[in-house]
Amino acid sequence: MLQFICVYTTGMPLPDTFYCAQQIHIPPDLPDILKDFTKAAIRTQPKDLLQWCSAYFNALTKGECLPVKERLEMNVATQKTDTGLTPGLLKILHKQLSPNHTCSKKELEMKWKGLCLPMEQLEALLSLGSFDSKIIWMEFFALGCSSLGGSLMSSLKYACEILTNDEAGGPARIPFDTFVQLYTYLTHLEGDVPQDYTDNFLNRLQAQVNNQNGMIQVSNFYTSNRFGKVKKRAMED
Repeated sequence: MLQFICVYTTGMPLPDTFYCAQQIHIPPDLPDILKDFTKAAIRTQPKDLLQWCSAYFNALTKGECLPVKERLEMNVATQKTDTGLTPGLLKILHKQLSPNHTCSKKELEMKWKGLCLPMEQLEALLSLGSFDSKIIWMEFFALGCSSLGGSLMSSLKYACEILTNDEAGGPARIPFDTFVQLYTYLTHLEGDVPQDYTDNFLNRLQAQVNNQNGMIQVSNFYTSNRFGKVKKRAMED
């Protein structure tokens, strides 16, 4: 009633309500949530911030792996065009989808969109791998590496660097069984690699692996001109 009288007598609307600091309750977790979110956005550099925000907070709410890169990264120099997929983004997908060994096409599409990656590239990879509704993750992962590497050995180098538990710049070691799985799948897709060459190549690596506790590292197979020389010897054997 008093407010009505004031408006009526002065002809002026009431000013906006003012609050003092004691009246405003800030959730105690909010500053840390916003701080972590800001750091994640800076590291990941999503192309569509709003779309990525939706994926980020949805994963945060469910306690799932966040769509966040471990570090800021530069574009892949070997890519002729900006395909969108980078080692950092592929590593996120691997963390999100590898635990169950397989994933559905719908689940992959959701995670892919959450990273703001082009759907055309996803459709091309799915077509190349002839995947149905159920996807073997490591096979799709291998195709993702091939889109980054441009060659078989470069693809395997990216795979080691993404999968390794070593620090960045280290030997990038992974279990040899994993390497064999990726290598065999990619050579099968290429279709023009003789089985004798494949067997000889893996047998030559086995001796080094035996001295490395069953682990293979990038320097075992990816050095200047090593691939060509090994392939030539294998063809001659």
